[in-house]
Amino acid sequence: MSDPIPSSKSLTWPYLIVALLSLVGLGDAIYLTIQDLTGQNLRCTIISGCAEVLGSKYSHIAGIPLASLGAFAYFLAFSLAILVLFGYGFARHALPVLVGIMFLTSLWLLYLQAFVIHHFCQYCLLSAAVTILLTVIVFAAIIARRRVMAF
Repeated sequence: MSDPIPSSKSLTWPYLIVALLSLVGLGDAIYLTIQDLTGQNLRCTIISGCAEVLGSKYSHIAGIPLASLGAFAYFLAFSLAILVLFGYGFARHALPVLVGIMFLTSLWLLYLQAFVIHHFCQYCLLSAAVTILLTVIVFAAIIARRRVMAF
């Protein structure tokens, strides 16, 4: 069902950015998933802790690569952002919930890297940065929408 409130261009651009950023996260997560499933060595060019992080017991949940769950989350974020752009109201409500879960998960994974594994993975840091940006943009869009609707 489409949202009955017409969208102005100033309210839609954040969701376009969310969709594009989600594709960056999706590419990163797919790359990590492929590396994990094929057993190939991962090239870390900026920092040297990728092997320790991605080889840790925290890199899988019930035998499933955590990166594949990230790929699913990024694809879902992309899809919801596109649905918001097409005026589907349910997506406008579902996207902040998803991004909030992604944000909390990223915080947990950053904690694990810093204080448990004692190494950082550049691909994981990219994913965390993308997720933080997604969170800021989605919640800024909510605030902006509420301000516009208040007038």
